[in-house]
Amino acid sequence: MEKPIIRTATEADDRPLAELDARSWSTLHAVQPRPLPPYEPFFTERTRPEQILVAEAGGRPAGYIRLVPPTPLAVNAHVRQIQGLVVDDAFRGRGIARALLRAAGEEARRQGATRLTLRVLGHNAPARSLYEAEGFAVEGVLPGEFLLDGSYVDDVLMGRSLTS
Repeated sequence: MEKPIIRTATEADDRPLAELDARSWSTLHAVQPRPLPPYEPFFTERTRPEQILVAEAGGRPAGYIRLVPPTPLAVNAHVRQIQGLVVDDAFRGRGIARALLRAAGEEARRQGATRLTLRVLGHNAPARSLYEAEGFAVEGVLPGEFLLDGSYVDDVLMGRSLTS
C-alpha cells in the first residue's frame, strides 16, 4: 500500500469523518453511545478542522487524529493532548495510526509544545501497545472510571516528552 498522505482537515471532510466515526465505533475505545443516523456534524465549536489531521489513502480518509490544548490555561500551553484517534477498519494494520501519531507529535512541536498526552481505556490493549511503542508511558490510572457493557473500565493517562 502507498504511504498515506497526512494533512489538516478541511470543511469538506465533515461528512466522511462523521461516517468514519460511526463505522468505527466500539466500546474498546468509545465512552459515548453508538452514533445513529442522521449523524451529527463532525465539526462543531468544540472540534474544528484545524485540530484534525487526516490520513488519506486511496483518495479517501483512512483515519484521523485530534490534537488540542488540554485546557485553555496559559500554565499548560506547552502541552498538546490527543483527543481522538480513529482508523477505518479497511485500513487497519497498515501503519495509519502510527503515521498519525508521529504527525501529531511533529505538529505539536511546530505549535511549541514540549509534552504530548492522551487518555486510553484500560482494556484497549492494541492502542496501549502502540502508544508505548511510540514513546508514551503510563502516568496515571483512574480505576473503574467508566461503566461500559456492564464492566468497570480504567481510564489510563499516558504522556511523552517532545524534547528528547
